[in-house]
Amino acid sequence: MKDSEHEKYMKMCFDLALKGAGYVSPNPMVGAVLVKNGKIVGKGYHRYFGGAHAEVNAINSAGTQANGADLYVNLEPCSHYGKTPPCVDLIIKKKIKRVIIATRDPNPLVNGTGIRKLKEAKIEVIENVLKSEAIELNEAFFKFIQKRLPFVALKIAQTIDAKIADSKSRARWITSSISRKRVHILRSQYDAVMIGANTVLIDNPQLTVRLVNGKNPIRVILDGRFQLSPSYNIFIDAKKVPTFLFVDQLEYSSKKQKVKLFQSKDVKVIPVRGKNKKIPLKKILKKLYAYNISSVLVEGGQTLFTEFLKKKLADRAYIFIAPKILGNGLSSVSNNLLRSINNPLELSNLKIEQISNDILIQGKIKY
Repeated sequence: MKDSEHEKYMKMCFDLALKGAGYVSPNPMVGAVLVKNGKIVGKGYHRYFGGAHAEVNAINSAGTQANGADLYVNLEPCSHYGKTPPCVDLIIKKKIKRVIIATRDPNPLVNGTGIRKLKEAKIEVIENVLKSEAIELNEAFFKFIQKRLPFVALKIAQTIDAKIADSKSRARWITSSISRKRVHILRSQYDAVMIGANTVLIDNPQLTVRLVNGKNPIRVILDGRFQLSPSYNIFIDAKKVPTFLFVDQLEYSSKKQKVKLFQSKDVKVIPVRGKNKKIPLKKILKKLYAYNISSVLVEGGQTLFTEFLKKKLADRAYIFIAPKILGNGLSSVSNNLLRSINNPLELSNLKIEQISNDILIQGKIKY
Protein backbone atom coordinates (compact mmCIF):
# COMPACT_ATOMS: atom_id res chain seq x y z
CA MET A 1 0.00 0.00 0.00
CA LYS A 2 1.28 3.48 -0.85
CA ASP A 3 2.38 5.85 1.92
CA SER A 4 -0.37 8.27 0.87
CA GLU A 5 -2.95 5.55 1.59
CA HIS A 6 -1.48 4.91 5.02
CA GLU A 7 -1.60 8.64 5.74
CA LYS A 8 -5.19 8.90 4.53
CA TYR A 9 -6.40 6.27 6.97
CA MET A 10 -4.22 7.62 9.78
CA LYS A 11 -5.78 11.06 9.37
CA MET A 12 -9.15 9.35 9.79
CA CYS A 13 -7.83 7.96 13.08
CA PHE A 14 -6.91 11.48 14.18
CA ASP A 15 -10.40 12.76 13.36
CA LEU A 16 -11.98 9.90 15.27
CA ALA A 17 -9.64 10.39 18.23
CA LEU A 18 -10.64 14.04 18.59
CA LYS A 19 -14.22 12.98 19.31
CA GLY A 20 -12.97 11.91 22.73
CA ALA A 21 -11.47 15.32 23.56
CA GLY A 22 -12.38 16.35 27.08
CA TYR A 23 -13.72 12.93 28.06
CA VAL A 24 -10.82 10.46 28.02
CA SER A 25 -8.19 12.29 30.09
CA PRO A 26 -5.80 11.36 31.61
CA ASN A 27 -5.86 8.68 28.92
CA PRO A 28 -4.83 9.67 25.37
CA MET A 29 -7.21 10.38 22.52
CA VAL A 30 -7.15 7.39 20.17
CA GLY A 31 -8.97 6.51 16.96
CA ALA A 32 -8.83 3.26 15.00
CA VAL A 33 -9.81 2.24 11.47
CA LEU A 34 -10.02 -1.29 10.02
CA VAL A 35 -9.40 -1.67 6.29
CA LYS A 36 -9.90 -4.84 4.21
CA ASN A 37 -9.50 -5.15 0.46
CA GLY A 38 -9.30 -1.39 0.15
CA LYS A 39 -12.55 -0.77 2.05
CA ILE A 40 -13.19 0.48 5.57
CA VAL A 41 -14.89 -2.30 7.52
CA GLY A 42 -14.71 -0.87 11.04
CA LYS A 43 -14.11 2.36 12.95
CA GLY A 44 -13.92 3.31 16.59
CA TYR A 45 -12.48 5.72 19.13
CA HIS A 46 -11.87 5.92 22.86
CA ARG A 47 -15.09 7.56 24.06
CA TYR A 48 -14.54 8.13 27.78
CA PHE A 49 -12.07 7.37 30.56
CA GLY A 50 -12.52 3.81 31.74
CA GLY A 51 -14.42 2.80 28.60
CA ALA A 52 -13.43 0.47 25.79
CA HIS A 53 -10.36 1.52 23.80
CA ALA A 54 -10.49 2.59 20.17
CA GLU A 55 -9.18 -0.73 18.84
CA VAL A 56 -11.88 -2.68 20.68
CA ASN A 57 -14.66 -0.42 19.37
CA ALA A 58 -13.32 -0.66 15.81
CA ILE A 59 -13.02 -4.46 15.94
CA ASN A 60 -16.51 -4.79 17.41
CA SER A 61 -17.94 -2.59 14.67
CA ALA A 62 -16.25 -4.75 12.00
CA GLY A 63 -17.55 -8.07 13.31
CA THR A 64 -16.29 -11.03 11.24
CA GLN A 65 -14.74 -8.59 8.72
CA ALA A 66 -11.93 -7.92 11.23
CA ASN A 67 -10.29 -11.23 10.34
CA GLY A 68 -7.44 -10.52 7.91
CA ALA A 69 -7.94 -6.74 7.97
CA ASP A 70 -5.39 -3.96 8.47
CA LEU A 71 -5.76 -1.96 11.68
CA TYR A 72 -4.78 1.71 11.70
CA VAL A 73 -4.37 3.35 15.10
CA ASN A 74 -2.70 6.61 16.13
CA LEU A 75 -1.12 5.17 19.29
CA GLU A 76 0.51 1.83 20.04
CA PRO A 77 -2.11 -0.68 21.30
CA CYS A 78 -1.90 -1.38 25.03
CA SER A 79 -0.41 -4.61 26.28
CA HIS A 80 -1.29 -4.45 29.98
CA TYR A 81 -4.37 -4.70 32.17
CA GLY A 82 -5.66 -1.32 33.25
CA LYS A 83 -9.32 -0.41 33.47
CA THR A 84 -9.79 -2.66 30.40
CA PRO A 85 -8.00 -5.80 29.12
CA PRO A 86 -5.02 -5.48 26.73
CA CYS A 87 -6.00 -4.45 23.20
CA VAL A 88 -3.09 -6.46 21.80
CA ASP A 89 -4.67 -9.73 22.97
CA LEU A 90 -7.90 -8.95 21.13
CA ILE A 91 -6.02 -7.95 17.96
CA ILE A 92 -4.22 -11.29 17.98
CA LYS A 93 -7.39 -13.24 18.78
CA LYS A 94 -9.31 -11.63 15.91
CA LYS A 95 -6.50 -12.44 13.48
CA ILE A 96 -5.78 -8.90 12.35
CA LYS A 97 -3.31 -9.16 9.44
CA ARG A 98 -1.34 -5.93 9.91
CA VAL A 99 -1.21 -3.03 12.37
CA ILE A 100 -0.19 0.47 11.25
CA ILE A 101 0.75 2.78 14.12
CA ALA A 102 1.49 6.52 14.20
CA THR A 103 3.60 6.56 17.37
CA ARG A 104 4.61 4.43 20.31
CA ASP A 105 2.91 4.92 23.66
CA PRO A 106 5.29 6.82 26.04
CA ASN A 107 3.75 5.06 29.03
CA PRO A 108 6.48 2.75 30.45
CA LEU A 109 3.80 0.07 30.93
CA VAL A 110 3.31 -0.04 27.15
CA ASN A 111 6.24 1.58 25.33
CA GLY A 112 7.26 -0.97 22.70
CA THR A 113 5.79 -3.99 24.49
CA GLY A 114 2.55 -3.87 22.51
CA ILE A 115 4.48 -3.81 19.25
CA ARG A 116 6.77 -6.64 20.39
CA LYS A 117 3.81 -8.81 21.35
CA LEU A 118 2.17 -8.24 17.95
CA LYS A 119 5.35 -9.19 16.12
CA GLU A 120 5.76 -12.31 18.26
CA ALA A 121 2.28 -13.31 17.05
CA LYS A 122 3.51 -12.91 13.44
CA ILE A 123 1.45 -9.76 12.85
CA GLU A 124 3.17 -7.21 10.63
CA VAL A 125 3.65 -3.82 12.28
CA ILE A 126 4.31 -0.53 10.48
CA GLU A 127 5.34 2.39 12.69
CA ASN A 128 5.74 6.18 12.52
CA VAL A 129 3.02 7.05 10.02
CA LEU A 130 2.44 10.79 10.66
CA LYS A 131 4.33 10.45 13.93
CA SER A 132 4.85 14.15 14.67
CA GLU A 133 1.17 14.91 14.04
CA ALA A 134 0.20 12.05 16.36
CA ILE A 135 2.41 13.35 19.15
CA GLU A 136 0.97 16.86 18.79
CA LEU A 137 -2.56 15.44 18.88
CA ASN A 138 -1.81 13.96 22.31
CA GLU A 139 0.71 16.57 23.48
CA ALA A 140 -0.95 16.81 26.89
CA PHE A 141 -0.76 13.03 27.42
CA PHE A 142 2.89 12.87 26.34
CA LYS A 143 3.92 15.64 28.75
CA PHE A 144 1.84 14.20 31.58
CA ILE A 145 3.55 10.82 31.21
CA GLN A 146 7.08 12.00 30.44
CA LYS A 147 7.39 15.10 32.66
CA ARG A 148 4.89 14.16 35.38
CA LEU A 149 3.31 17.59 35.02
CA PRO A 150 0.12 18.82 33.36
CA PHE A 151 0.28 20.40 29.91
CA VAL A 152 -0.28 24.17 30.21
CA ALA A 153 -1.85 26.44 27.59
CA LEU A 154 -2.36 30.20 27.89
CA LYS A 155 -5.59 31.65 26.50
CA ILE A 156 -5.23 35.38 25.90
CA ALA A 157 -7.91 37.67 24.46
CA GLN A 158 -6.39 41.04 23.53
CA THR A 159 -6.56 44.07 21.30
CA ILE A 160 -4.16 44.71 18.42
CA ASP A 161 -1.98 46.68 20.84
CA ALA A 162 -1.88 43.73 23.27
CA LYS A 163 -4.30 45.07 25.90
CA ILE A 164 -6.46 42.61 27.85
CA ALA A 165 -8.38 45.37 29.68
CA ASP A 166 -8.77 49.14 29.58
CA SER A 167 -7.31 51.61 32.10
CA LYS A 168 -10.23 50.90 34.47
CA SER A 169 -9.68 47.11 34.27
CA ARG A 170 -12.77 46.59 32.12
CA ALA A 171 -12.30 43.59 29.82
CA ARG A 172 -15.79 42.68 28.57
CA TRP A 173 -15.91 42.14 25.74
CA ILE A 174 -12.68 42.52 23.79
CA THR A 175 -13.35 39.74 21.29
CA SER A 176 -16.50 38.71 19.43
CA SER A 177 -19.20 36.32 20.59
CA ILE A 178 -17.94 33.80 18.01
CA SER A 179 -14.47 33.88 19.59
CA ARG A 180 -16.01 33.45 23.03
CA LYS A 181 -17.78 30.36 21.75
CA ARG A 182 -14.42 29.00 20.61
CA VAL A 183 -13.05 29.62 24.10
CA HIS A 184 -15.85 27.50 25.54
CA ILE A 185 -14.89 24.71 23.13
CA LEU A 186 -11.31 25.00 24.40
CA ARG A 187 -12.48 24.84 28.01
CA SER A 188 -14.38 21.64 27.30
CA GLN A 189 -11.19 20.05 25.92
CA TYR A 190 -8.97 20.80 28.94
CA ASP A 191 -9.07 19.06 32.31
CA ALA A 192 -8.84 22.33 34.22
CA VAL A 193 -9.07 26.06 33.71
CA MET A 194 -7.00 28.42 35.87
CA ILE A 195 -7.19 32.08 36.89
CA GLY A 196 -5.72 34.29 39.59
CA ALA A 197 -7.58 36.01 42.41
CA ASN A 198 -7.47 39.42 40.69
CA THR A 199 -9.41 38.05 37.71
CA VAL A 200 -12.09 36.84 40.12
CA LEU A 201 -12.23 40.24 41.84
CA ILE A 202 -12.44 42.18 38.57
CA ASP A 203 -14.48 39.95 36.24
CA ASN A 204 -16.40 37.66 38.62
CA PRO A 205 -16.40 34.90 35.95
CA GLN A 206 -18.12 31.50 35.98
CA LEU A 207 -15.51 29.63 33.89
CA THR A 208 -18.04 27.02 32.80
CA VAL A 209 -18.92 25.64 29.37
CA ARG A 210 -22.21 27.31 28.44
CA LEU A 211 -22.07 28.38 24.78
CA VAL A 212 -21.45 24.85 23.44
CA ASN A 213 -22.20 21.30 24.52
CA GLY A 214 -19.26 20.01 26.48
CA LYS A 215 -17.81 18.98 29.80
CA ASN A 216 -17.05 21.62 32.42
CA PRO A 217 -13.36 21.68 33.38
CA ILE A 218 -12.19 21.70 36.98
CA ARG A 219 -11.85 25.34 38.00
CA VAL A 220 -8.56 26.31 39.65
CA ILE A 221 -8.17 29.64 41.43
CA LEU A 222 -4.86 30.89 42.82
CA ASP A 223 -5.37 33.06 45.89
CA GLY A 224 -2.16 33.10 47.91
CA ARG A 225 -3.44 35.82 50.24
CA PHE A 226 -6.78 34.01 50.74
CA GLN A 227 -8.63 37.25 50.08
CA LEU A 228 -11.64 35.94 48.14
CA SER A 229 -15.04 35.20 49.65
CA PRO A 230 -17.40 32.34 48.71
CA SER A 231 -19.92 34.82 47.25
CA TYR A 232 -18.26 35.02 43.82
CA ASN A 233 -19.82 33.25 40.83
CA ILE A 234 -16.98 30.77 40.56
CA PHE A 235 -17.75 29.34 44.03
CA ILE A 236 -21.55 29.46 44.05
CA ASP A 237 -22.03 26.30 41.97
CA ALA A 238 -19.00 24.39 43.27
CA LYS A 239 -21.30 21.51 44.25
CA LYS A 240 -21.89 20.97 40.52
CA VAL A 241 -18.54 22.03 39.03
CA PRO A 242 -15.36 20.88 40.85
CA THR A 243 -13.50 23.95 42.10
CA PHE A 244 -9.99 24.08 43.60
CA LEU A 245 -8.77 27.07 45.59
CA PHE A 246 -5.01 27.24 46.18
CA VAL A 247 -3.94 29.36 49.15
CA ASP A 248 -0.72 29.98 51.06
CA GLN A 249 -0.06 27.46 53.84
CA LEU A 250 0.17 30.16 56.54
CA GLU A 251 -3.11 31.78 55.42
CA TYR A 252 -4.76 28.37 55.45
CA SER A 253 -3.56 27.69 59.00
CA SER A 254 -4.61 31.10 60.36
CA LYS A 255 -8.08 31.21 58.75
CA LYS A 256 -9.61 27.88 59.73
CA GLN A 257 -13.17 29.22 59.86
CA LYS A 258 -12.86 30.63 56.37
CA VAL A 259 -11.52 27.29 55.14
CA LYS A 260 -14.55 25.53 56.65
CA LEU A 261 -16.88 28.05 55.01
CA PHE A 262 -15.42 27.30 51.58
CA GLN A 263 -15.48 23.58 52.26
CA SER A 264 -19.17 23.80 53.15
CA LYS A 265 -19.69 25.07 49.58
CA ASP A 266 -17.76 22.02 48.26
CA VAL A 267 -14.76 24.15 47.29
CA LYS A 268 -11.54 22.16 47.68
CA VAL A 269 -9.13 24.46 49.54
CA ILE A 270 -5.53 23.35 48.96
CA PRO A 271 -2.70 24.85 51.04
CA VAL A 272 0.73 25.23 49.45
CA ARG A 273 3.84 26.57 51.14
CA GLY A 274 4.81 29.82 49.42
CA LYS A 275 6.93 32.89 49.95
CA ASN A 276 5.43 36.27 50.85
CA LYS A 277 2.00 34.72 50.27
CA LYS A 278 2.94 33.93 46.68
CA ILE A 279 2.61 30.26 45.72
CA PRO A 280 5.19 28.83 43.28
CA LEU A 281 3.49 27.69 40.09
CA LYS A 282 5.62 24.54 39.85
CA LYS A 283 4.26 23.38 43.21
CA ILE A 284 0.70 23.99 42.03
CA LEU A 285 1.28 22.00 38.83
CA LYS A 286 2.73 19.12 40.84
CA LYS A 287 -0.38 19.14 43.03
CA LEU A 288 -2.61 19.09 39.94
CA TYR A 289 -0.60 16.18 38.54
CA ALA A 290 -1.27 14.30 41.78
CA TYR A 291 -4.99 14.85 41.17
CA ASN A 292 -4.62 13.23 37.70
CA ILE A 293 -5.13 16.56 35.92
CA SER A 294 -3.19 16.29 32.66
CA SER A 295 -4.01 19.66 31.03
CA VAL A 296 -4.66 23.22 32.22
CA LEU A 297 -6.00 26.20 30.28
CA VAL A 298 -4.81 29.43 31.92
CA GLU A 299 -7.30 32.25 31.27
CA GLY A 300 -5.86 35.13 33.22
CA GLY A 301 -4.66 37.54 34.08
CA GLN A 302 -1.49 39.48 33.33
CA THR A 303 0.40 38.36 36.47
CA LEU A 304 -0.37 34.71 35.83
CA PHE A 305 0.49 34.87 32.10
CA THR A 306 3.79 36.59 32.86
CA GLU A 307 4.77 34.20 35.65
CA PHE A 308 4.08 31.10 33.54
CA LEU A 309 6.25 32.51 30.76
CA LYS A 310 9.04 33.62 33.12
CA LYS A 311 9.19 30.20 34.73
CA LYS A 312 8.99 28.45 31.32
CA LEU A 313 6.00 26.41 32.47
CA ALA A 314 3.56 27.17 29.61
CA ASP A 315 3.58 24.90 26.56
CA ARG A 316 1.10 26.46 24.14
CA ALA A 317 -0.62 29.79 23.58
CA TYR A 318 -4.01 30.62 22.11
CA ILE A 319 -4.02 34.37 21.38
CA PHE A 320 -7.33 35.88 20.26
CA ILE A 321 -6.73 39.32 18.73
CA ALA A 322 -9.61 41.74 18.22
CA PRO A 323 -9.35 44.57 15.63
CA LYS A 324 -9.38 47.19 18.39
CA ILE A 325 -6.86 49.64 19.85
CA LEU A 326 -7.01 50.93 23.43
CA GLY A 327 -3.69 52.68 23.88
CA ASN A 328 -3.79 52.94 27.66
CA GLY A 329 -4.72 49.76 29.49
CA LEU A 330 -3.49 46.47 30.92
CA SER A 331 -1.08 44.54 28.71
CA SER A 332 -1.37 40.78 28.36
CA VAL A 333 2.22 40.34 29.57
CA SER A 334 3.99 42.69 31.99
CA ASN A 335 7.42 44.29 31.62
CA ASN A 336 8.72 41.83 34.20
CA LEU A 337 9.22 39.23 31.50
CA LEU A 338 12.44 41.01 30.43
CA ARG A 339 13.27 39.53 27.03
CA SER A 340 15.48 41.22 24.41
CA ILE A 341 14.94 41.51 20.66
CA ASN A 342 17.75 38.97 20.30
CA ASN A 343 16.09 36.50 22.65
CA PRO A 344 12.29 36.84 22.46
CA LEU A 345 9.80 34.13 23.21
CA GLU A 346 8.47 32.69 19.97
CA LEU A 347 5.57 30.55 18.85
CA SER A 348 6.25 27.58 16.57
CA ASN A 349 3.96 25.22 14.65
CA LEU A 350 1.70 28.19 14.05
CA LYS A 351 -1.96 27.97 13.17
CA ILE A 352 -3.62 31.25 12.20
CA GLU A 353 -7.36 31.50 11.78
CA GLN A 354 -9.89 34.26 11.27
CA ILE A 355 -12.89 34.00 13.59
CA SER A 356 -15.52 36.60 12.72
CA ASN A 357 -13.50 39.86 12.83
CA ASP A 358 -10.93 38.42 15.22
CA ILE A 359 -7.71 36.52 14.56
CA LEU A 360 -6.70 33.43 16.53
CA ILE A 361 -2.97 32.69 16.61
CA GLN A 362 -1.97 29.46 18.30
CA GLY A 363 1.34 27.66 18.60
CA LYS A 364 3.88 26.00 20.83
CA ILE A 365 5.93 28.32 23.03
CA LYS A 366 9.68 28.24 22.33
CA TYR A 367 11.89 29.41 25.22
